[in-house]
Amino acid sequence: MSNEKKVRAYTNIALIKYWGKRDEKLFLPMNSSLSLTLDSFYTETSVSFEDSTEGDVFYLNDALQDAKATQKVSRFLDLFRQEAGITSAAVVKSTNFVPTAAGLASSASGMAALAGAANLASGLNLDKTTLSTYARRGSGSATRSMFGGFVEWEKGTNNEDSRAIKIDEASWDIGMVTIIVNDKQKSISSREGMKNTVATSPFYPSWLESTSVDLANIKEAILAKDFEQVGMITESNGMKMHATMLGANPPLSYWEPDSVRAMQAVRNLRQSGIPCYFTMDAGPNVKVLCRLSDSQKIKDYLVQTFNPEQIVISGPGKDLEEISI
Repeated sequence: MSNEKKVRAYTNIALIKYWGKRDEKLFLPMNSSLSLTLDSFYTETSVSFEDSTEGDVFYLNDALQDAKATQKVSRFLDLFRQEAGITSAAVVKSTNFVPTAAGLASSASGMAALAGAANLASGLNLDKTTLSTYARRGSGSATRSMFGGFVEWEKGTNNEDSRAIKIDEASWDIGMVTIIVNDKQKSISSREGMKNTVATSPFYPSWLESTSVDLANIKEAILAKDFEQVGMITESNGMKMHATMLGANPPLSYWEPDSVRAMQAVRNLRQSGIPCYFTMDAGPNVKVLCRLSDSQKIKDYLVQTFNPEQIVISGPGKDLEEISI
């Protein structure tokens, strides 16, 4: 059989962070999380199941990948093959319009796009909420890239109910400015850093407890379209997550000197009367939650410190979508 399908998935940036798994195999998280999907960073992936191919083949950005990278894709595709009764190998072609493994959530869009293409190519045609439980098995943050706007990943209790739900379309004046401090692959993966933090940081239990409060409060603020409250909760939650890493043994920090400069620049902007708030994932890059109508003013200020190509303005991204080949 050969039924090539191609999809685009947009990356998402967590405003309420996911940090820690309670089930390593099923990727069940320690806490629920919430994100904003962005339109400027995305992955396009095609999947075809072909009887003439002996083993799975994986191309990333037009480069044939090695056995290790291909094996990860193969294990993920097996979820769809088993469900659909497919025995054929697959040809996977993926293009990242976001730097890979640099703390810019490339795994979110990457695994979400792979899930979406495999879903269509296999003929399963699962709805997006159900598909999010598959995407989760490839990358936790990919769960949320099924949908555009504000998305919650409910931690759930099992494989079926740990899933994504859309909270709000984000069709109001909201956006994000990304400051790309370093687009190189980070030395310590999120998975490794997460595991060590959960196991060794004395701050972690308190962070978990406060995150459930943050999640309830930010959902109220989103529904009320209270931008400043959304921003304050976002900044606080992200910094608390990084504090848990600093408390790990050995201590872990993804920050670079320019990360600190970027955070200070955001504080300066806020003091000048432009409401904006920073957050960071497991990487050095800083994301600035803002009103989309203020984004160009924010970029104009930031280019006094950073190169223009390091600053990317994003509006809210869309749901996972099929695209023509």
